Amino acid sequence: MTDLARETAPQPATAAAVAPVPRPSTALLTDKYELTMLQAALADGTADRRCVFEVFTRRLPTGRRYGVLAGTGRVLEALEHFRFDDAELEFLERAAVVDARTLEFLRDYRFSGTITGYAEGETFFPGSPLLQVEGTFAEAVLLETLVLSILNYDSAVASAASRMTSAAVDRPCLEMGARRAHEQAAVAAARAAVVAGFAGTSNLEAGLRYGLPTIGTAAHAFTLLHDDEVSAFRAQVETLGTGTTLLVDTYDVRRGVENAVAVAGPGLGAVRLDSGDLGSLAVEVRRQLDELGARDTRITVTSDLDEYAIASLAAVPVDSYGVGTSLVTGSGAPTCGMVYKLVAREDSAGTLQPVAKASANKTSQGGRKGAGRRLDEDGRAVEEVLVTGPDEAVAGWSADDAGLRPLLVPLVVDGEVDARHVGADGVRRAAETHLRSRAELPRGARRLSAGDAAIPTVQLSLG
Repeated sequence: MTDLARETAPQPATAAAVAPVPRPSTALLTDKYELTMLQAALADGTADRRCVFEVFTRRLPTGRRYGVLAGTGRVLEALEHFRFDDAELEFLERAAVVDARTLEFLRDYRFSGTITGYAEGETFFPGSPLLQVEGTFAEAVLLETLVLSILNYDSAVASAASRMTSAAVDRPCLEMGARRAHEQAAVAAARAAVVAGFAGTSNLEAGLRYGLPTIGTAAHAFTLLHDDEVSAFRAQVETLGTGTTLLVDTYDVRRGVENAVAVAGPGLGAVRLDSGDLGSLAVEVRRQLDELGARDTRITVTSDLDEYAIASLAAVPVDSYGVGTSLVTGSGAPTCGMVYKLVAREDSAGTLQPVAKASANKTSQGGRKGAGRRLDEDGRAVEEVLVTGPDEAVAGWSADDAGLRPLLVPLVVDGEVDARHVGADGVRRAAETHLRSRAELPRGARRLSAGDAAIPTVQLSLG
């Protein structure tokens, strides 16, 4: 197998690749007002009221036809580390953030509620109830910022990545944007990209933490280190084998290709182009490689690619794409605009009541939602169906019974995280979910031109 093939082919994670990584407490990855609300609720006796919060977005980024949910597994991993240990409590006391009663509550905090949501990798639309957090107000309100910071970023990256892998069709896309993002965001971006179909990442921490295939060979610096290009190529081939990928545009591309084949022979794995007019260069390089007998040598291109650049290269003899900056910044949409809103809470009599905001341009729909997707006879999605009504009726509603594809799955039950959604297995499961979900969208959903949501969202009232 060539080096490039190894780079682009998904590989099974080793035991070391999925070993648990020590994590610090995530409890202070939050906003102060969540703790001050908790203090006030403890004081007036409303902290124990049962509540339902929902995560949704009111609109998709301008011109986008669908979104991709990513980060759910990371939310669940963070939830397991949401603990107020001595260091966190000492800070809160020293900074006078909350009073002594609240500190005692936080010392024993463990989320014991239930979380339901769309499966990670699922496509979504405006109003989709992507996550439903049910528990006491005290338990659930503390999770708002943590949940949103993860889902908004990861889903923005995955939504961009899905457009890129769609434009690439069967050609692999490789994530290499770590140097363009915060060091921890880079790990999250690599994970989200693989959820949306990327074949691998250059980020080794992401490889360790989530069992992702890692890729990479050499940069221009390695060529410049040596007295000449031939010496650099020879050193790389002697170390990594003829299946490696040689970067041929440090100096003159045509001479670079000649040197690469001269050193590695016709069995050279791949060449990489990182500058210039990639379309015309790829055509010339393909012709040159064939003339030199390197017909199986592949061509990978990098250099500030986005989904539009990838689409423009569809008819060009390119074998894979390396994407960085545009991917980790959401390709123009760095957030999904998700919100975390209280939609139902117990009243003083213990009855769960729907609640909703009426603020201008920021309205919310009260009450827990059910969700299903209606498919036509060809298995294509035609509408997103949101179910509303009395809480007991919605909780007992079945999408299957209504002839819809179910969208909500259990993620946390009575405080216990479903382990199928975390770690390397969670990423693989999410990637499979995304492929199925995107494939069922109407064909026009994958066009890159601006347009409305691929399918409409409709409401079904149970009473």
